[in-house]
Amino acid sequence: MAKIGLVLSGCGVYDGSELQETIMSVYFLEKRGAEIIYMAPNIDQMHVINHLTGDVMQGESRNVLVEAARISRGDIRDIKDVNVSDFDALMIPGGFGAAKNLTSFAVDGPDAKINDDVLRLVKGTLDAKKPLAAICIAPVIVAKALAGTGVESSITIGNEEGVAGALESLGAKHIQCPVQEAVVDEANKIITSPAYMLGQNILEISEGIEAAVDKLYALM
Repeated sequence: MAKIGLVLSGCGVYDGSELQETIMSVYFLEKRGAEIIYMAPNIDQMHVINHLTGDVMQGESRNVLVEAARISRGDIRDIKDVNVSDFDALMIPGGFGAAKNLTSFAVDGPDAKINDDVLRLVKGTLDAKKPLAAICIAPVIVAKALAGTGVESSITIGNEEGVAGALESLGAKHIQCPVQEAVVDEANKIITSPAYMLGQNILEISEGIEAAVDKLYALM
């Protein structure tokens, strides 16, 4: 049974992990027989968004690990306690939390910083030649982690020119990709799929996420 680390960034598309992308990731991983190791950083969210109105909830604070535990039904670890040796592959669903809580990309763009433990596991996974799948906006984490290393990754966020340009400024090669598919960088064992960077509904994103999970297993 493969052990797959799943990095969450909270709960909710606008300030955490995108729920449908995460649930589809879990579904296809478990369909493959995976044991999922849920993890998230024990930090405050960048901010809290009212998902009904889209407004920032001034004065409210929520914890990324506590919120992510809603998705994992409480079975989750502080990412600082997880090591690369604990899993066979790593997967990061999207949602704005990937760009707000796991990194500061939503504010700083290519100058973003990555959470120390997220960076440790992403770089450690790639250094260990273990597969890594990043969904939706999460490929920005991979591109930033590899910036300045001389490693050119081939990744996708669909066809959004602004984010694609930011990825390429970090040294990544952006590949346009339909929502139903995934891009595979076999040399670096990186798999990416656009999901809601491009998709319109859960049926569309599920196809790309299933393709990403299939390719994740193929590279293990």
